[in-house]
Amino acid sequence: MLKTRLASSFAALALATGVQAADLDLDNMSDADRAAFGAQVRAYLLENPQVIMEAVQVLEERQAAEQAQGDVSLVENNADAIFNDGYSWVGGNPEGDVTIVEFFDYRCGYCRRAHPEVMELLESDGNIRYIAKEFPILGENSLISSRYALAVRDVAGEEAYEAAKEALIVLNAEMDDTVLRRLSDTLGVDADAVIAAMDKDSITEQLATTRALAQTLQINGTPSFVMGDQLIRGYVPLEAMQEIIAEAR
Repeated sequence: MLKTRLASSFAALALATGVQAADLDLDNMSDADRAAFGAQVRAYLLENPQVIMEAVQVLEERQAAEQAQGDVSLVENNADAIFNDGYSWVGGNPEGDVTIVEFFDYRCGYCRRAHPEVMELLESDGNIRYIAKEFPILGENSLISSRYALAVRDVAGEEAYEAAKEALIVLNAEMDDTVLRRLSDTLGVDADAVIAAMDKDSITEQLATTRALAQTLQINGTPSFVMGDQLIRGYVPLEAMQEIIAEAR
């Protein structure tokens, strides 16, 4: 541990002073030499604390670059499951030249914040394929909401699912039987059929498969996006999404 701390300190000191690591042999230093060297490093860093911040910035930039490259590999290695799973709802322009995949939870505040911006992006661009990944992770109301949306799709089709998705992302209510029936009336779907379909094995399998994919992609929060070959964990404002799409093209 001491050698690790000394090596790290020496790296910062060498960066600022031009001292070469070869000039010192940390393994063969006596305790007195190590103590003296440690004191020298400490004194230098106290006089030049900006060196620490510079080193931290370099480390963070390096880690971010490594994470980004790792994410590109994750997307490439799981492309079929991300972009062509055969069950996730596809909106926007199905023939678009760039695909956005969103992992979302209806009860997530940041998902609700992102939703109108994602919709504006799809409408204003017109050439983006959008894939919705139901990823309920915030409790029972989230799970019921996703099961309900998928059941609406199963019973009433794609347009009904889109309408349910739009309603659920702004709905603030306990997802009990009364609310589900009232929502079904608003959407014009058969409440009994939808509620019965919510527990279908196919819906359970969809949600489990999406959760497994999220774990593979190291996604543990919502919203999370795949845009082109980039993986973005967290809320992204409209302007940033536009820039990412431009880069993807």
